[in-house]
Amino acid sequence: MKTARDAHSAAIVINAGSRRAASHELAVEAMRKAGVPISAVHLVQSGADLSGTLDRVLADGHDLVVVGGGDGTLSYAAGRVAGTDVMLGVLPLGTANDFARTLEIPNNLAEACATVADGKVVDIDLGRANGEPFLNVASVGISVAVTEALSPRLKRFIGPLAYSIATLQAYVRHKPFRARLEFPDNDHEPLDLDDLLQLAVGNGRHYGGGNTVSPTAGIDDHTLDVYAILAGPLREHVSIARLLKDGSFIKHDRVYHLTTRRVRVVTDQPLPVNLDGEIATTTPTDFTVQRNAVHVVVPQGSTTAMFDGPGAST
Repeated sequence: MKTARDAHSAAIVINAGSRRAASHELAVEAMRKAGVPISAVHLVQSGADLSGTLDRVLADGHDLVVVGGGDGTLSYAAGRVAGTDVMLGVLPLGTANDFARTLEIPNNLAEACATVADGKVVDIDLGRANGEPFLNVASVGISVAVTEALSPRLKRFIGPLAYSIATLQAYVRHKPFRARLEFPDNDHEPLDLDDLLQLAVGNGRHYGGGNTVSPTAGIDDHTLDVYAILAGPLREHVSIARLLKDGSFIKHDRVYHLTTRRVRVVTDQPLPVNLDGEIATTTPTDFTVQRNAVHVVVPQGSTTAMFDGPGAST
């Protein structure tokens, strides 16, 4: 089985704005001591810097790229290495770190560095929304307002609790919306939904600081989990919220859930779409899954994905 130690040259790319970025020097030193062949270290200050840096790193021929940051940073990086043999190492430096949680990569930075050095390589699926990448969940509705309420300062000072505070703020301001779901592969009949609180398309298993997309969701199952939550009385949303951690909320009376490989979401008016914490596109949105698209280093004991060869977009 391929491991990170098979890499010839590694580049480290750190998002300086991520919550735990200040620890990056210790992380780099730890990986060097563990034998990771680091030949370049880049500290990026913005999204534009991240794009240009990843371009240079890939052009330089590094076959291991270790990215430190939150889920938005990691999703963007995954989109750049998708479909190549470049291995992606993960340093969970953000607030939620749901991608790392899905792959059982330790949140502890020293242990995450050890994973990069000693882990195995698996291939995982990558979601696409109008071509834009996402690893965890893409969503329309209240999650967009949550993202807008999540200031970097709030996340930096109170960590994951920031999501609960932002959700309460977003709920007060939310306006229900309508959506039509169309299925190009004809695996489901078109579905018209009114009075929605949230519509989400999951590629991975976890999102929102540890919530679960569904009890069966996985990042290597080659399918997308789609769920829609209807707006309603506060007591109904509280009962749903209690079931978010284990994904059993999908069985609630006010929740629709299905799985597919392709879905098109159309709304009455264009609405912003949240991709792993970043507003990256708008409806109408075509969602697809790119199978086995990204090679990622995970702990030897991780069972969430395997290496089973390249796959095409479906």
